Amino acid sequence: MKQLVLSILICTTLSSCFFRKHSNVHNEKSKSFSKAFKNKDNEYRYKIAEQFYADKKYSYALQLFEDLFPYIKGTDRYEDMYYKSANCYYFLKDYLNAENFFKSFVETFPTSKRAEECDYLRAYCYYKQSPKVDLDQTPTTKAMALMQAFINTHPTSERVKDANGILDACRAKLEAKEYKAAALYYTLGYYKAAAISFASVADNFPDSKLADEYKFQTIKAFYKYAELSFEEKQEERYNKVLAECIEFAERFADSKHLGEVNEYKNLTNNFLKKIKNEQAKKTN
Repeated sequence: MKQLVLSILICTTLSSCFFRKHSNVHNEKSKSFSKAFKNKDNEYRYKIAEQFYADKKYSYALQLFEDLFPYIKGTDRYEDMYYKSANCYYFLKDYLNAENFFKSFVETFPTSKRAEECDYLRAYCYYKQSPKVDLDQTPTTKAMALMQAFINTHPTSERVKDANGILDACRAKLEAKEYKAAALYYTLGYYKAAAISFASVADNFPDSKLADEYKFQTIKAFYKYAELSFEEKQEERYNKVLAECIEFAERFADSKHLGEVNEYKNLTNNFLKKIKNEQAKKTN
């Protein structure tokens, strides 16, 4: 029991020392920033800003950099400080401002050895703003456009491989969003909308690993739409199902869904024969 109490006391003491030390370091940094920010000596403030940046205290570094811009602009230090300011926003995960700074850097210093990196990071900032699948994907499409532009502009860059990976990830997200929307239409019983949406996913992502799945879901939705239609509309809509089944067999001969598609094809043919027989009886 005494050993347990002693262990608890030691842990508590060590923990207290750690937090006290951490707090003291933070207070020292805060005092150093306050002193530098109020100081009239720009060289001193620049030196402290550089130290904050090196120590990864990006919030402090950024405030000093921004305050120093009017004094540094036009000097040899301007490009470096502009680059580091963009990085500060990036490391602080303020991707909106980071994107703007990286964009401005490329426009202001187009011949800089850092221009390529900033061009890539600008696009990457949009990628980092890409939301969950269910939300508006404007940042995702913007990221794709900028990444493709980066690849076109810097075809030999070592970052092209990463850029292509991000393009693939963005396409997968857009594909998933379209599929979820189509699936929701089907769940809600809006079969025509579901069929059109599934067909759209298949057309928009023809190289997808799930291309046969989208085509199969298109057939299912068109079949349900035909099945629930008024009699005078059924023949036309079952013919659409039949056409989709024939196209599926031609494109996806090895698909796991081929058997089910053939079942839909047989059912559709049976309904079309029934419709024609009834039409013949009415004619006679």
